[in-house]
Amino acid sequence: MSATSGKGNYLSKALIELALGTTSFTPAVTLYCALYTATPSATGGGTEVTGGSYARVAVTNNVTNFPASSLVTGITTLLNGTVIDFGNATADWGAIGWAALWDASSSGNLYYWGPLAITRTVLNGDGFKIPVGGATFTEI
Repeated sequence: MSATSGKGNYLSKALIELALGTTSFTPAVTLYCALYTATPSATGGGTEVTGGSYARVAVTNNVTNFPASSLVTGITTLLNGTVIDFGNATADWGAIGWAALWDASSSGNLYYWGPLAITRTVLNGDGFKIPVGGATFTEI
């Protein structure tokens, strides 16, 4: 699996405009974690899981769920700080390898996307959880 991670175009625009005083930006109070079977991109892209009781999981945008990031050689990395539980599949979801954070339970604006620590095929009846530190989001 690729170690690629990135920021959505929406968030890139919002942050540069905030940093340069063009506009204000208020982060979403709740983010929604989505699962993917193909790599997302800055425009969304990838293949989000559908069907089989799948739904994005609401995660409060706070320091418990997203603790302080680390900076190593110009790359800032942030990992999830709590387990994100997607429940049990009622149909096959496929090989899950990536997660993304959105500001809505469907559609919405993409914040970040990145690889999961382990790719796993989810079949009908399987549960799926992202463990603490299992999703990686980076800034370069």
